[in-house]
Amino acid sequence: MKAAMVTENGVEVREAPKPVPKPNEILIKVRAASLNRADLAVAAGNRHGTVGGPGTIVGLECAGEVEAVGAEVRDFKPGDRAMSSAAGGFAEYAVADAGRAHKIPANNMSYEQAACMPVAVQTMHNALVGAGRLKNGESVLIQGASSGVGLLGMQIARHMGASIVMGTSTNDGRRARLGEFGCDLALDTRDPKWPDKVKEATGGKGVDLIVDQVSGGVANQNMEAAAILGRIVNVGRLGGMKGEFNFDLHALKRIDYIGVTFRTRSPEEVRAIVTAARADLWDAIEAGKLSLPIDRTFPLAEAAAALAHMKANAHFGKIVLVV
Repeated sequence: MKAAMVTENGVEVREAPKPVPKPNEILIKVRAASLNRADLAVAAGNRHGTVGGPGTIVGLECAGEVEAVGAEVRDFKPGDRAMSSAAGGFAEYAVADAGRAHKIPANNMSYEQAACMPVAVQTMHNALVGAGRLKNGESVLIQGASSGVGLLGMQIARHMGASIVMGTSTNDGRRARLGEFGCDLALDTRDPKWPDKVKEATGGKGVDLIVDQVSGGVANQNMEAAAILGRIVNVGRLGGMKGEFNFDLHALKRIDYIGVTFRTRSPEEVRAIVTAARADLWDAIEAGKLSLPIDRTFPLAEAAAALAHMKANAHFGKIVLVV
């Protein structure tokens, strides 16, 4: 099969062995695969959890048709349309743990649209509802809201009953579009007064829950914007791995600062997260109430160009490979 893999010359599409599903896995004939920020690190030769290094097939999620199932799989059969987070998704075939895969809704959802959903769904439902303990009527702020995951996060927050949804972006054009995806207040973190705007929007209380994809230089401002007993869930570090941290402010507001990643979770933990997300969100996904915009599609043969497009950070929504 053809696959986009890490080589000494960067990411190139080469021949690779067709994977064989383990007893708990499904084999997907990939029709589309979506790009994520972590793919840039893998493409550069770095490790992401258990994957990485020369010969690694890039990709974290895909959608297509089930071609074969392992002996222990009961919820899928050959011919089913499926989408899943799956290592090595940038290929003609990929295997996925059946417990983290979803059947594609029969509502005319395309493979391209389906490929955009698995990572965003499991990441943001877990950040908001699992780790973040979002309650009906609470306020939410998504740092880095113009990313694909961020756009879905705002929609999930709205669907789960948030009273006010706020999002940040330092790009003027992208920030202007956040309202299309459930955002009540769009903020620019280059403005040093943005925490004051959060407090104003929440009647002086501060925001109950922050899902932070930026980290780095916004850590202290997050705490300034947070309510007493607020929660900050650290999902990503697009703004840097390190930064100043005001420990006294953290203690003064009694903030829960929670780190999350899928890299150190067991298969059982991931399956539980996927099951919880499906229970809360699948009716809305099938009804088309939760969706993501596709910025641009590329053929698999142009995987390196697609990654370059993501690295340029000029996109809004998801970048998709069509296989």
